[in-house]
Amino acid sequence: MKFFKKHQLATVSVAYWFLLLYMVAALLWWFIELNNQNNAMAYYKLLELKKDTSTYLNDVAKIETEQHRKTIQYIGEGITFLLLILIVAGFVYRIVRRQLKTSKQQQNFMMAVTHELKTPIAITQLNLETLQKRKLDDETKEKLLTNTLQEANRLNNLCNNILFSAKLDEGKYHYHFQEIDLSNLLQKTINNFSIRFPQKPFTANVCEDIVINGEELLLQMLLNNLIENAIKYSPKNTIVNISLQQKNNKILFSVADEGIGIKQEEKKKVFEKFYRSGSENTRKTKGTGLGLYLCHKIVKMHKGIIAITDNEPCGSIFTVTFYI
Repeated sequence: MKFFKKHQLATVSVAYWFLLLYMVAALLWWFIELNNQNNAMAYYKLLELKKDTSTYLNDVAKIETEQHRKTIQYIGEGITFLLLILIVAGFVYRIVRRQLKTSKQQQNFMMAVTHELKTPIAITQLNLETLQKRKLDDETKEKLLTNTLQEANRLNNLCNNILFSAKLDEGKYHYHFQEIDLSNLLQKTINNFSIRFPQKPFTANVCEDIVINGEELLLQMLLNNLIENAIKYSPKNTIVNISLQQKNNKILFSVADEGIGIKQEEKKKVFEKFYRSGSENTRKTKGTGLGLYLCHKIVKMHKGIIAITDNEPCGSIFTVTFYI
């Protein structure tokens, strides 16, 4: 049972291909049997003919024509059934494979969410218990309260990601666009991350008064996810470079990190729901696999595009282009 759970996809694939080959072999065997029976029937009919009759040659031709027609019929029916079997088998295989893959991703997601929830909850609980049980000076109280608020914001962002993803899947999210000062929103976001990660150096090139028609909650989620993603996947002492520019009818927002980068074959996959490299049991970087998926959806809602390029000599650059 443990082996099956561990190698579920491989076990199902082996069983699937065995059954498919068995069905094809059975179809081929029935074709051979029917064709042999057809040849035998034609042979016995020829034996029954009398060679001294005037219609002998015509009768032989009719029997051979019928024999050939049935052979063609068996071949046609066999090919038709074979194609149907292959089409249905391919369809079923894709569904089962996708279902098993989704199930695995959901299991990883639940593990990741559990890890993501435990840390802020534990920190918040510890801070509140410290405030309750000990007499602290005002400066220490302020630090604990600030830290607790930051963890609460982290929980709120995580919940927003999960709820928004669920609403997207169900088609129940209704957004309302309005004029948003993207420059101001981004600057507030950078300030917030600077407080949350005081040891992380940021560089920002944010042009003022860039306005976009969009929804503030979604844009805030986009900024949070891309910046937090850059922080997660780069060493502590490396710089995260954030830029917001407007060129003609385009608004360009980019976040560059100096991490390990993203492999070329994974640059499209990272926008898939729940996709994360490696295993939840061995992966050091926390996450749910929803951040970039939601970023892609949010950018698409705002009629924009998101792309990944390499940051030389190392790292990645996420660039969002909005058309205005």
